[in-house]
Amino acid sequence: MTTRVTSVFTLIAACAFSAACSKGDNKADSAAAADSAAKAAAATPAPPPAPAPLNDANIVAILDAANAADSAAGNDASTKGTKADVKSFGRDMMRDHHALRKAGQDLAKKLNVTPAMPTGDTTQTGAQNWQNTLTSTPAGAAWDKAYIDHEVTYHQWVLQTAQAALGAAQDTSLKALITKAAPNIEAHLKHAQAIQTKLGAAPAADAGAKKSDSTSKKKSDSATKKP
Repeated sequence: MTTRVTSVFTLIAACAFSAACSKGDNKADSAAAADSAAKAAAATPAPPPAPAPLNDANIVAILDAANAADSAAGNDASTKGTKADVKSFGRDMMRDHHALRKAGQDLAKKLNVTPAMPTGDTTQTGAQNWQNTLTSTPAGAAWDKAYIDHEVTYHQWVLQTAQAALGAAQDTSLKALITKAAPNIEAHLKHAQAIQTKLGAAPAADAGAKKSDSTSKKKSDSATKKP
């Protein structure tokens, strides 16, 4: 968990936009996405050596940052997404991760635990770079795909992080909170994967529809020309 946590948002953002740019329908969107991703990666320092084993304060901080980042990204998707599924998913992420974050903050107050990121952690820097990229990249098919690709990778990471945190957590209430949140994260992952599959299949489906329309038009024209 420790090595993965230090720069996960930077890695996810770069990978997501690289994938989108290679397949995006809009060349201008793709170029802007590539440029933004490159700038984000260049602005982020190299990950430091793995920090010491995590304590409860570290776990609370990491999960809080993760929920804050995905809630903010969901807010962007709810307004900037072009596909209805993407916008709806963004609204769900904004709502669900805000609720998960509040539950974590309430528990931290109850336990009198002050959230503290591990020494040298760059997660928040990476998250800010990702947010900047979402904001600066033009809306369009490439943006939608990049966001969803990111959400798939992101929720895979969150599940792995939660599993590691479950083993490291000392307080039983914190363990219970992580256990309770896991099914929601799994549902988010499956939902994101379903949208990812649909977005990936859309170009082929559209091409097939256009070919069918073209064939029908030719047949109609041919029938019209017969005496």
